[in-house]
Amino acid sequence: MTANRRRGVLSIDEGTTGTRAAIVLDDGRATPPVYLPISVHSPDHLRVEQDAAEIWAKTSQVCREALEWAQAHDVEIIGVSIATQRATVLLWDTVTGEPLTPAVVWQDRRYAARLRAWEPGWDAHLIEHTGRPVGSRAPLLWAAREIDANPAARRAHAAGRLAFGSIDTWLVWKLTGGAVHAMSATNAVAAGGYDLRTGGWHEPWVDFLGCPRDVLPQILDEDGDYGVTDPSVLGARLPVLSVMGDQHAALIALGAHRPGQAMCVHGTGTFLDAVAGDRPPVHRRQVPGVLTLVGWRSRGSAVFSLEGYAATTGSAVRWLCEEIGLFESPAQLAALAREHPGPSRVRFVPALAGLRTPVWSPEATGVLTGLSLSTTRADLARGVLEGIAHSVGDLLDGVEEAMGAPVTELFCGGGLAGSDELMASQADLIGRPVRRAGANESASLRGAAYLGGVRAGLWPDLSTVVAGLGDVPVFEPALPDAARRQARAEWRDLLTRHIAHAQEETPS
Repeated sequence: MTANRRRGVLSIDEGTTGTRAAIVLDDGRATPPVYLPISVHSPDHLRVEQDAAEIWAKTSQVCREALEWAQAHDVEIIGVSIATQRATVLLWDTVTGEPLTPAVVWQDRRYAARLRAWEPGWDAHLIEHTGRPVGSRAPLLWAAREIDANPAARRAHAAGRLAFGSIDTWLVWKLTGGAVHAMSATNAVAAGGYDLRTGGWHEPWVDFLGCPRDVLPQILDEDGDYGVTDPSVLGARLPVLSVMGDQHAALIALGAHRPGQAMCVHGTGTFLDAVAGDRPPVHRRQVPGVLTLVGWRSRGSAVFSLEGYAATTGSAVRWLCEEIGLFESPAQLAALAREHPGPSRVRFVPALAGLRTPVWSPEATGVLTGLSLSTTRADLARGVLEGIAHSVGDLLDGVEEAMGAPVTELFCGGGLAGSDELMASQADLIGRPVRRAGANESASLRGAAYLGGVRAGLWPDLSTVVAGLGDVPVFEPALPDAARRQARAEWRDLLTRHIAHAQEETPS
């Protein structure tokens, strides 16, 4: 190795609608990512699925191209890190290596009605032990039903060759040539069966759902031993340094490491995560949709977090652009919003797959209201961004209420965070500064690589690498307090009326 040769981590960011890979260099910055879109299918209004074979094929392709860049630029790759969408799961045959089911996406709600019937008997127990209530999806229930109903899965299980896992499990298994069947703690929490006390599977819930324990992966620290890549897969034998859920990776990259710090990431959905400390937080009050999670586990110790999310903010923008055709692209929507001084008379509730916070309402739908003959496209664009900003306000209110303490710093990232109008609207509606982290679009890529790079000795600790990226722009609230309170009250009134209507329309 030459004396001045750069070093870096091959980092994978497996999102819901696309996969990307980049080299995170020793200065903490990511090279331009290689990206490929991934198809998402919705056979009906409850089911959301993907092709696991497509996910793997495109992930391996972007990885190979990123490694070619590293070779061309004389960068030594010290290992691989992985950030993935959480709670998207599948079953596969460990002998053929082929998926036996579609990958069922985290937005899937096919069992929401059945799960709701179990809430009275299980919610309190699960909140205490796993940090989350029954909820509207249960990957372990899906696995149990699939093994019963899918002949190929049933035969593979009987033969001892069936594996269950989330996308991180699937990618690690494929990258290591089938040598490692494991799931990171952050992904296990999202799967709904993680025991906060033991760090393993919460067996009473696993057994109640009927999921065979022998198909479950081992749960590891985010920087645990995930083996090494099979040289036949990527052309190199590299240690898998870290594996984690994408939102938690972003939490690291955006600089939220201490209790009271929080991050908001706008992707397919909008996630708000606040660092809670080294023990599971004791909720002052159980808030709908606010969950206790593992922020990350490292070297046997856990950092816990509280999370709320709005499932379809980014999806709603894409839907408005691609399916409905109101805007050519998210960039055009943001540009039109800049033309409107705000606030808009248009109200947009981006609940295209139910509502979680401030009210648990899986049957809720999206809302677009306040239209008149004088409404312009700029009005619409501004109203859409303000609706997303209000959703952030709902998430922040919920997290703070559950935590019983204020969020002292809020860092923002994700694609929509590039909109100054959205950032300013968030600051106005939550009444506090919002920091847009630098290179936020690569946050998940970088966060996973930072954790893995610290493990490999590339950086001494997480704070050092984040601090090296420099200062971030800050958006200060400009809306007077009285106007902010009125805007939030009008928003809550709209949600109350809409949820009541949605519940009336739902068949009993």
